[in-house]
Amino acid sequence: MATLLLVLAVVATGLYAGFMLIFLTGIMPALARLTDEQFVAAMRRINEEVPGAVFVSVMLASVVFPVAALAVPGDDRSAAQWGLLGAGLACVLVNHLVTVAGNIPLNNALAASEQAGTGDRQVREPFEVRWNRLHLVRTLLVTAGFVLVASSGVVGGN
Repeated sequence: MATLLLVLAVVATGLYAGFMLIFLTGIMPALARLTDEQFVAAMRRINEEVPGAVFVSVMLASVVFPVAALAVPGDDRSAAQWGLLGAGLACVLVNHLVTVAGNIPLNNALAASEQAGTGDRQVREPFEVRWNRLHLVRTLLVTAGFVLVASSGVVGGN
């Protein structure tokens, strides 16, 4: 059971890190080339779609499976393996804190600006720079989390 949970933890953190990396290296650079009107409209629609069932499941799994892997005794895991798994989980948790405290409020403000009729240029400038900085931080965190979780499965046991 411990091995299965660790494999699921690696898969979940890997999927989540991959999603974040694609957003950082592909989606946001593509959106940066759009006009203000196009960028703001695209981000609003993305922010409506991304928190769907599949994304939320992967995001939650990136925490649940590492927690479960830590909670189930791993027959011959070394202290280093436990430490790597715990450090990986910590990175993922901090990633989620950045998302909740930083990116989600920006997304909500972007959505609210549509109702308020705020100009797209006024909305884009403060949103894009802050959102991208926070997204870089969370991408680095979850990628580190993935590497640490995956490393916990390959470092030698007792």
